[in-house]
Amino acid sequence: MSEAGAKRSRSAEAELARDWDVVSGFLRENPELIRQDPALLTELDLRPRTENIVDFGPAALARLSQAKVAEKQARVQLEVTARANFAAQAQAHAAVIDILEARNNSDLARRLEEIAQLRFGLVTGVIAIEGPGHTPAGWRELEFDFTDRLLGPAGLARMGASPHAELLFSQQAEAVKSIAMVRIAIWNPARQGVLAFGSPDPRGFTADMGAELVAFLARVVERTAERWPAP
Repeated sequence: MSEAGAKRSRSAEAELARDWDVVSGFLRENPELIRQDPALLTELDLRPRTENIVDFGPAALARLSQAKVAEKQARVQLEVTARANFAAQAQAHAAVIDILEARNNSDLARRLEEIAQLRFGLVTGVIAIEGPGHTPAGWRELEFDFTDRLLGPAGLARMGASPHAELLFSQQAEAVKSIAMVRIAIWNPARQGVLAFGSPDPRGFTADMGAELVAFLARVVERTAERWPAP
């Protein structure tokens, strides 16, 4: 484009901008002229909603549709979560009955592993207890004060990955990708330990999950184990 042509183009753009300032200012001062012109509203894809409001029809409908879709998705997610929580609670209650039917501490360990695998789809569940003292068959033995190393000195539970999977789950550790651990204390004087479950899913147990159901099972395991004298 020549220099003269460029100047004419810039002049035309400036003139158009001045004209629009005049037109837009006039419309702001006289909005009723738009509301009273149905043909113009149709051309602009606008629709009068009330005496003083112009509704951007298609755009508003699109936003409403998106909001309804988001609301439906949120509702579906809540329903899925609620059903999952209900199912987990039902399985936990059934697990309590299985635990209470244990005949001794070795049977308790066996039942806990079956509960983890058959009811919750996990790799395993174990009871790990600190020494000194005899450790019941099927339980894992921990060094003294090792529970504090697993959970922290004041920790009651931990969910997620753990560097101590092999210690807790021995030959099954390779299949464990995430862990739920809850502190337990059994007999008098109390021996500290953990009730631990191993999941094959890295997202099976995560740090942001609540540990209420696992803690509930831990309390049941404690009370059941105390039926029999400390080994």
